[in-house]
Amino acid sequence: MTTRWLTTEEQRAWRAYIAAMHLLEDAIDRQLQQEAGMPHLYYSILANLSDVPDHRLRMTDLAEKAKITRSRLTYAVTRLEKDGLVRREGCPSDKRGSTAILTDEGMAVLERSAPGHVETVRAAIFEHLTPEQVGQLEEISTGIVRALETPEDVPWRRRSSPQCS
Repeated sequence: MTTRWLTTEEQRAWRAYIAAMHLLEDAIDRQLQQEAGMPHLYYSILANLSDVPDHRLRMTDLAEKAKITRSRLTYAVTRLEKDGLVRREGCPSDKRGSTAILTDEGMAVLERSAPGHVETVRAAIFEHLTPEQVGQLEEISTGIVRALETPEDVPWRRRSSPQCS
C-alpha cells in the first residue's frame, strides 16, 4: 500500500486546524476554570443535561452526546456529583444502567457561567468569520462528524442499551 501524503495545501490546512483546535480548547478551558471552576468537558456535560426534558439522561446517551468514553464520563460525573451539580440514579429497567440528573445547583452554575462561555466562543470564533464562513464552518464540521461517527468506530456506541423507564 502506498502512502497518500498530504499535499502542501492539505498540510497547511491540517496544521492550521490543529493549532486552532488546541488554542480554542485552551481559551475555553481557561475561561471556564476562572469563572466556574471547571473544565470545558464538565461544562459540556451540564449543558447537555440542561438541553433535555427533566434534565436527565442515561449515562450511555450522555457519553454519546458529549463524544467521550463511558469511563471518562463516569469519572467526570463522579466529580460533578461530589460538587453537587449532578446526581445519579439507577435505572429500574436495567440494573447495570444509571441516569445522570442535573441538580438545581448545577443549573445555577451553568446559568452563571454561560454568558462568559458564550462571549469567549464569540470572541474566539464568530467575530472573525463572515456569515458565509459560519455556514461553511458548520458544513465542514458536520461533514467531519458524519465521516467519523460510525457505530463501529466510536466507543460510546459499542453497545446499545435499553431506555430507563
